[in-house]
Amino acid sequence: MRFAAQANLLRRRVEGEHGRVTFVELFFDLVFVFAITQLSHALLAHFSLPGLIETLLLLAAVWWVWIYTCWVTNWVDPERIPVRLMLFGLMLAGLILSSAIPSAFHERGLAFALAYVAMQVGRSLFMLWALRAHSPANHRNFVRITLWLGLSGLFWLAGGLAHDELRLACWLIALGIEYLGPSQGFWTPGLGRSTTADWDVEGGHMAERCGLFVIIALGESILVTGATFAGLSWSLPTLLAFLTAFVGSVAMWWVYFNIGAERASHRIASSDDPGRHARLAYTYIHILLIAGIIVTAVADELVLAHPGGHVEPGALAAILGGPALYLVGNLLFKATMAGRPPLSHMVGLALLALLVLAAPATSPLLLSALSSLVLVIVGLWEARSLGRTVVVSQAP
Repeated sequence: MRFAAQANLLRRRVEGEHGRVTFVELFFDLVFVFAITQLSHALLAHFSLPGLIETLLLLAAVWWVWIYTCWVTNWVDPERIPVRLMLFGLMLAGLILSSAIPSAFHERGLAFALAYVAMQVGRSLFMLWALRAHSPANHRNFVRITLWLGLSGLFWLAGGLAHDELRLACWLIALGIEYLGPSQGFWTPGLGRSTTADWDVEGGHMAERCGLFVIIALGESILVTGATFAGLSWSLPTLLAFLTAFVGSVAMWWVYFNIGAERASHRIASSDDPGRHARLAYTYIHILLIAGIIVTAVADELVLAHPGGHVEPGALAAILGGPALYLVGNLLFKATMAGRPPLSHMVGLALLALLVLAAPATSPLLLSALSSLVLVIVGLWEARSLGRTVVVSQAP
């Protein structure tokens, strides 16, 4: 086989052991710290409905290129030199992609599209080479995936060459193709479709990787809060806005990590069909969590800059929409992994809806504090109702 790796690059799995996240995977993630920062700044710079749509589209692309790489490093061993070189190549393209984000709908559209297609198709071609002689079933999966990404890539490049509404339309079609692919098993004429049973992932590794991406997004929101606060004249309102933003970030961490993330990790690790959970709970649903964190970070920056006065419609949408998106994502994630939606999250969403009615009588600072309070209530309610299970792992 000419187009096939001679050495076996697959991760070695040991029954009952959790696949560790390697240092090179963490190094790779640094590019996406930059990407999330760029997305937050792009939304703040174009804080309007069209700007929100464009930012969400770019976020969907950034998440998709990261989660596909997460699947790949679940199968191949990042400690092997060819896999590391592949990741370094993706990092370079990812830096170009992230740098183009602020002007992706202007003069750097083609640069964004080229970098994105290079990452998606290039990584899939690498997997075809790595798997052909060592995992025939997964090799067939990547034949399907490569064909789907090749089709979507045409629309990415066409959008990069187009302008304004036509660019947006082409990129929406491209994303539609890519997001439809996993749910359809990447059905391809002559090859059929794959099933989640074919996607044999190591569940603990997948859960940890996605949890780390949530940390990246939360970390970026803290950086935005700190940087904005450092550049302002310190006063009681800005100090209170700063404390409110910090409490909100801690509450978001608590809602996801205190109980849900660990329980979900155990669930996928012990599942007979981890690919099904990896596809729905981690690949699709987690983007709602990241979107909620980014919108909340923008809201925090707006409140820090203008804590007093009336709540403008855009600020209202960000202050309440970010936490709402985050709670919806957590609700769907936990309902998928636990089999039922948490009541605390549904009550939290109802409280946020009530705050919409109260918004005309509040200031941005007060509304932000109340939305953070809702997240604190949700976290405490869940902790009290479900309890805290501490899992102690012993080193070998």
